[in-house]
Amino acid sequence: MLSVNVGPLALSMGQVLLILGFIIALLVGAIAGRKASIPVASPLSDILLAAMLAARIGFVVRYFEHYQSDLLGVIDIRDGGFDWVSGLIGALAMLAWKLWRQPAIRRVLGRAAAAGFLTWGSLTLLIALVEGSARGMPETPLADLDRRPVVLSDLANGKPMVVNLWASWCPPCIREMPVLEQAQKDYPDITFVFVNQGEQPETIQHFLNQNKLLLDNAFADVGASMGRTTGSHGLPTTLFYDADGRQVSAHMGELSAASLAYNLERFK
Repeated sequence: MLSVNVGPLALSMGQVLLILGFIIALLVGAIAGRKASIPVASPLSDILLAAMLAARIGFVVRYFEHYQSDLLGVIDIRDGGFDWVSGLIGALAMLAWKLWRQPAIRRVLGRAAAAGFLTWGSLTLLIALVEGSARGMPETPLADLDRRPVVLSDLANGKPMVVNLWASWCPPCIREMPVLEQAQKDYPDITFVFVNQGEQPETIQHFLNQNKLLLDNAFADVGASMGRTTGSHGLPTTLFYDADGRQVSAHMGELSAASLAYNLERFK
């Protein structure tokens, strides 16, 4: 499963696990600090904030070449560009600072932070192991813009494939289209496929013409069944398959040139 619906929101599994880990840390902190009336919600929030900030900075530094032409993109976290190793270092550094500066809360904060880290880490590892069997490419029936039937395996040709699930009514889908259109030219050894979810071929063609987009492989999934098959509950979603047709990565949400480059590295 790539994402989870929470009311009107679709959250990626990474976001869900981070939130769950934080909630467990808060609960353990509340229980451990109840007798001594030691609140740790504020220090835990500071640790989470430090982790997010460090993860973003680490990602931007690593892929800065892709932000040079759009410096405002550095603060646009909608692209999901976070480096979890940098984030973990930032969280541990802030935790160490809190433990050193506030000895009165050391025991309670240590227990709460440990519970949060263990929850996040163990569930992340478990999901990675479960999905480590690498999902195969879905055989969902699609249609080209002339309504001729096709499946993804027909397009593979022994090359890695990037499959973008999108819709014309989805603002982040529209914003990321120029990035993917350019990627078709920059990565000729990768097949880029655009699978529209729930719209008719005529609607798709009108959208492409109106926005002057030249997409090599645009297809209609009128029943939006590929999203359900792949476990995606939100748009846009981009799936990455290696040359053997195995899913090696997935990205829910808007792609930037940097976050696209990050996911393409999985092909190596």
